[in-house]
Amino acid sequence: MKLAAIDIGSNAARLQISTVLLNDDVISFKRVEYVRFPLRLGHDVFSFGELTPESEARTTKLMQIYKLLMELHEVEGYMACATSAMRESKNGHDVAHRIEAATGIKIHIIDGQKEAELINNVVVQALDDRQYLHIDVGGGSTELNVYLNRQKSASRSFKIGSVRLLEGKETKGAWRKIEEWVEEHVDSSRELIAIGTGGNISKLFNLAAKTSELSTSLAEIERIRNYIAGFNLDDRINKLRLNADRADVIVPAADIYISVMKWAGAHEIVVPDLGLKDGIIQLVYSQLAKKKRLPQ
Repeated sequence: MKLAAIDIGSNAARLQISTVLLNDDVISFKRVEYVRFPLRLGHDVFSFGELTPESEARTTKLMQIYKLLMELHEVEGYMACATSAMRESKNGHDVAHRIEAATGIKIHIIDGQKEAELINNVVVQALDDRQYLHIDVGGGSTELNVYLNRQKSASRSFKIGSVRLLEGKETKGAWRKIEEWVEEHVDSSRELIAIGTGGNISKLFNLAAKTSELSTSLAEIERIRNYIAGFNLDDRINKLRLNADRADVIVPAADIYISVMKWAGAHEIVVPDLGLKDGIIQLVYSQLAKKKRLPQ
């Protein structure tokens, strides 16, 4: 069985197709296809308050392509979710309805709480009983979750993200609100480890020296951030070989991860290869399993 997730973010839209594996009644998912395209919907929404006809046309074409890929893979179930940019757009729901009419793909515009919940459902599998602060930085929003003993004790979504910072459109006082929230919800008497998800932290982690297979230090993230910031945009693309839509947002994104870690007193960050798309696939399987009475 193959399942798919479409994640339409403020910077890029992703399609992930995974095969469901069953081993001694244990369900797992193996990625067989992954496509990412930089739509940059956040540029429209954070600057003009709504999606332009050009962005709608590009998104429609991309959904048509994703639909064809899902058909080729004979996907049995899928879900498409849109996050910060589309949910803040004045015409987001209208655009979603027109795209559904043109492509057959229903786009679920989810709020920050639902976005955090879907990510939480897969991230929690990578945790132990220590205190963790999960930081998920997207193009338009940042989701923070505190865990202790693998249980979430606090969660909040903030209107600050890599594209929003790049455009200078972060909400007034956003940095201070994050700092105050972290101070209130992190237990400073306990050891804290950050756990980071999102495309930018994954790229930073790939470039960083590792302290273990899945972790690196705050100091190393700062070093990589400063190294990248020392190059202009063209050199980031041509010398560092960053994608154009990654080259301009990676430093603002790094600033969020670094700031939150410092406020929380975290010296180490774990970077599992997980995100919203994985949470969506898990949800799709859960819904199908109930209908078909499959193992869960």
